[in-house]
Amino acid sequence: MKISFRLCTLVFAFILWGCSVNVPKQASDNSQIEGHPAWIMNGNIYEVNIRQYTEEGTFRAFSSRLSRLKFMGVQTLWFMPIHPISKTDRKGEMGSYYAVADYTAVNPDYGTLDDWKHLVSEAHKMGFKVIIDWVPNHTGADHRWLTTNPDFYLKNAEGKPTHPLNTDWTDIRKLEYTGPQAQQLADSMIAAMKYWIAETDIDGYRVDVAGELPKSFYQRAIPELRKMKNIFMLAEADQPWLHEVGFDATYGWDAFHMMKRIAAGERKASALDTPVVINDRKFPPNSLRMYFTSNHDENSWNKADYATMPGAVHAPFAVLTQTLAKSVPLIYSGQEEPVTDSISFFYKDPIVFGRYLRADFYRTLLGLRSRNAALAANASFTRIGTGSDDQVYAFTRQNGADKILVLTNLSDKPARFTINNESISGHAKEVFTAKAKDFTATATFELPAWGYQVYEYK
Repeated sequence: MKISFRLCTLVFAFILWGCSVNVPKQASDNSQIEGHPAWIMNGNIYEVNIRQYTEEGTFRAFSSRLSRLKFMGVQTLWFMPIHPISKTDRKGEMGSYYAVADYTAVNPDYGTLDDWKHLVSEAHKMGFKVIIDWVPNHTGADHRWLTTNPDFYLKNAEGKPTHPLNTDWTDIRKLEYTGPQAQQLADSMIAAMKYWIAETDIDGYRVDVAGELPKSFYQRAIPELRKMKNIFMLAEADQPWLHEVGFDATYGWDAFHMMKRIAAGERKASALDTPVVINDRKFPPNSLRMYFTSNHDENSWNKADYATMPGAVHAPFAVLTQTLAKSVPLIYSGQEEPVTDSISFFYKDPIVFGRYLRADFYRTLLGLRSRNAALAANASFTRIGTGSDDQVYAFTRQNGADKILVLTNLSDKPARFTINNESISGHAKEVFTAKAKDFTATATFELPAWGYQVYEYK
């Protein structure tokens, strides 16, 4: 059997990593910074689509990929819903991951509960954190609550449980968190969330359509969960009030949508400075934002990132997701390959891995983020003018003596520009090329179309 040179190189790299590379020390599991688990401040998230990640689509099969992801620098694994999927009104052959049939069971297609516990245990041994997707807004169309507690659900004009109004989510039924049944529904949902922490030792939740639930639910649920463990809470929403009720991070949708427009040539690089993107003051000062160039929805339905930021266009925006202030960056399954097509939502559509063309790029960024305090989510951010701000987005991040300079050309034309700013002075090394430079307050740079440079000061 022939073994490719690239595969041999990758295996050899794994061996070297295991023998000689210092793994950054993990923050104490109980420590916090500005109200957040300390371990997320220099952390990152990798979204795992178990169904599509391997040919087998199982927990056990994914376990074999942990070493590669660890080598790439992944810290937090977010698993899309691991629960059984309802069969009633199922969409497609396999149904939506988000039509949950049972909150306290695993999808038998993925394996057993023991398989899941083994995966979490192995991930923890390797230094990963594990969060799972949680869907409290609705259940699948044959969840047992529809029989035992029909009053938990939103009703249609005929008085029957229904899907969210004005949507095509016909495979699910909307839960109703107001009314006399609200207390019992909240009790049941919180008990199910506690189960996964107590039984499988997960480290937090990504909450689906989080903004659809009332504040009162989170004001009770999140403190109760945090009595069990110092968990990380991520909301799939961008409303500022979610931070006030206990979420650590929300989605940076505005930044993502603006990045797409800049990538398409519809807006200039400076548009990232608009109030709804980088300088949004509606959010509490300690808010964390998850930045991304793709996720399961954007890939399956909107052609991210293979069409929204095609080829070389992707790189500078990925750099931004990793380096912006308050950021917790996300990488979706297969972006390191990269996958250049949509991944099916309702059918088996395995990701084909083998080239890993972006793996070194991500490893450089994730390694820098892990080791350098200047990229902690709460480190300072200073925008730097370049005289070419329609093309170039430049800034520094600093935390004590640690400093980073980030230069991105968000255009399809080369950029030559001069920075006159005392903050860039010092000895620095460009992280992708390892070229060292001694900067004075004035320096001239050149970036190719969609180019980027990131300098780490020493």
